[in-house]
Amino acid sequence: MNKIFTFLLLFIFGFAQAQQLNCTVTVDSQRLSVTNQQIFKTLETSISEFVNKTDWTGQTLKQNEKINCSMYITISGNSSDQFTATIQVQSSRPIFNSSYSSPVLNYNDKDFNFRYTEFENLIFNPTSFDSNLVSVLAFYTYVILGMDADTFVTESGTPSFEIAQNISNVAQQGGSKGWSQADGNQTRYFLINDILSPPFKQIRQTMFDYHTGLDLMSQDLKVSKEKIKGSLMDLAKLNASRPNAFLTRVFFDAKSDEIVSVFSGGPSITISDLVDNLNKISPLNSSKWALIKY
Repeated sequence: MNKIFTFLLLFIFGFAQAQQLNCTVTVDSQRLSVTNQQIFKTLETSISEFVNKTDWTGQTLKQNEKINCSMYITISGNSSDQFTATIQVQSSRPIFNSSYSSPVLNYNDKDFNFRYTEFENLIFNPTSFDSNLVSVLAFYTYVILGMDADTFVTESGTPSFEIAQNISNVAQQGGSKGWSQADGNQTRYFLINDILSPPFKQIRQTMFDYHTGLDLMSQDLKVSKEKIKGSLMDLAKLNASRPNAFLTRVFFDAKSDEIVSVFSGGPSITISDLVDNLNKISPLNSSKWALIKY
């Protein structure tokens, strides 16, 4: 009996240590005129447990090493076990020697339709399509893991991105919107294919260089700002061949406010050329770039 008890403790401890995400899940059903909200609370709990308790990589992480992220799901329609929704996915990573966390991903997927039966088990199988709910959650989990890894070591997120791409390919058989090339040019299909596409390699290099610059802030703020500036200026190379690229917009959706903050204070560096380039690369954020003081 003691051996069994010890084994169970080791199993539970190991399982707890194998989780990689610290994800806050919110299911918002306020748009629906539904009196019984219990199924949405159950759905929220099921998703939270699925994302946070699944071992996605096999890596053992301490609590403070887990990736902080969130999934905000807004339900706009519900009929029986069918749900129409959007999902806002966000993640951040800590900056060395500081209490600051830098936003890495801020993406709103408007094509999140799925089936869910209350209390059903959510189980991820990378080789089969079980449900659009599981596929979308697993897909964004691996995108979060890949993007986080890329900020620490150049292109180290590739294994996670390749799993996300496989999920995308397998999920096409389910017929849900967002997985196919025919569903538009700002979908899960293009998100993961562009990330892994050689022409967009500069985005991933900028992710690494940019966060390396942030990590230098506690040592030399001026050098840090120059490093961050250089990483953003490098995006001009991509913009020359792929103007207004989808991935460029995804990058600035997460980073635009932070960029304004970084270059609006602290030691002075030349940034007039940076602001000019930002207006060319991301004209949608021109009102924010106008806030940068130089």
